[in-house]
Amino acid sequence: MDTPSLPRRLACLFYEAMLLAAVLFVAGVPFVALTQTLPPELYRPLVWGYWLLVAGGYFTLFWRRGQTLAMKTWRIRMESAGGGPVTTRQAVKRYLLACLLFPVSWGWAVFAADRQFLHDRLAGTRLVGTDLDVPRKRLR
Repeated sequence: MDTPSLPRRLACLFYEAMLLAAVLFVAGVPFVALTQTLPPELYRPLVWGYWLLVAGGYFTLFWRRGQTLAMKTWRIRMESAGGGPVTTRQAVKRYLLACLLFPVSWGWAVFAADRQFLHDRLAGTRLVGTDLDVPRKRLR
């Protein structure tokens, strides 16, 4: 399997951001309702921590299955570096590393021979393209 191109992964990232915004909005409604009386200096770090946990749960859940909705749309799949399914530990590690190394990881992918992200290499995962050589069916 080939590594998906960087423009394709960037398009997937933008789509993923829109989906994640919707997930965070829905998950944020009860949080705001329960914490609206807190002072701003306490509320702000709590909401950021909550959003990071919700996003981590979202990505971990879908990455363990191999794909998020955006990855399915752009025909990208995540697997273990050995080719098997991603474990929960690998998914959590990938999420945390991606949060910490986001700009560095994209720069790494530009110059790496296999075009994989740094956070994938460190987490023991990789992105592969699916159905790359199967032409789309024409509508008649």
